[in-house]
Amino acid sequence: MSRAPKQTERRRVFACGAAICAALVCMPPAMAGDDAGKKKAGEACAACHGPEGNKPVTGETPRLAGQQYAYLVEVLKEYRNGKRNNAIMTAMAKPLTDKEIQDLASYFSVQQGLNTKR
Repeated sequence: MSRAPKQTERRRVFACGAAICAALVCMPPAMAGDDAGKKKAGEACAACHGPEGNKPVTGETPRLAGQQYAYLVEVLKEYRNGKRNNAIMTAMAKPLTDKEIQDLASYFSVQQGLNTKR
């Protein structure tokens, strides 16, 4: 039996495994942080952004629901570290741990965002 079919099969298995790993890396942490994120969102975010991040109290307050996970993590860390300046958000983000930021981002990223008609 030739070695070519075995090598081809190994390459397919490797390529499939690499594709699965790449997909998992790009996904927000699922379900594990959703309860913690929902709880923290209710405590810290709901007053201004609404319970699911979809009902901001002012026109200047952004919707969080449906935002991309990585964007939410980045922005919260920028507020926490002082790179972004907003008195309310800086005060809210300052005490957050990396885990809490990830939980919040995970929760808000899977909420139904604003739908627009085209």
